Amino acid sequence: MNLDVVHDIQTVYRKLVAATSRPGTLVVLEREAKMLDVQMECLSSTILLALTVLDPEVTFKIISKEEEIVSRMINQLTYSKAVDLSEADFIFILQDASNEQRKDAINKAKVGNLLNPHESAMIILEVSDVTKGDSMILSGPGIHQESFICLPNVSTWMSVRNEKNIEFPLGIDMYFVDEQDRLIALPRTTQIKENGGEIKWDMLQ
Repeated sequence: MNLDVVHDIQTVYRKLVAATSRPGTLVVLEREAKMLDVQMECLSSTILLALTVLDPEVTFKIISKEEEIVSRMINQLTYSKAVDLSEADFIFILQDASNEQRKDAINKAKVGNLLNPHESAMIILEVSDVTKGDSMILSGPGIHQESFICLPNVSTWMSVRNEKNIEFPLGIDMYFVDEQDRLIALPRTTQIKENGGEIKWDMLQ
């Protein structure tokens, strides 16, 4: 691949951290995605995040009709091991996953424990467009008062996500990537509720 696995992946990591610290903010991965020459049955941004967060010390699970093919390729790229859903450190839910598969994946994701809340799952969820869909209002750390975003298929994940995060610091962190190589983070500390308000976007390049 033309991607610099040191410099460019460090850049992706910094963008991932920026997205996490500013929930609901659009972060753009287009430049790094264009450098990939890996063909896979998933979005380029999904590959970038896999290269960034996976290594031989952690595990993952792919939720997709093409699970076997994608899992094999990610294993070859990162040497991370595919495991059962309830054991996975990182869960990648691809666009072709059904609504039931999305709900099931989030419901079965591990949330850590009080001694080790960091031993929870990080969920990467592919969507067509992170700027279109149901309107939501966000609040919590990293957000000045409130912010507004739209995401698709909210009804398939919001209620189960909120339930998983009810006993902070236990919970799951969710990241959304789209076909335009954009990223949005919704960490467990972010409160989400439905809203019909105006959407305002900040963008990190």
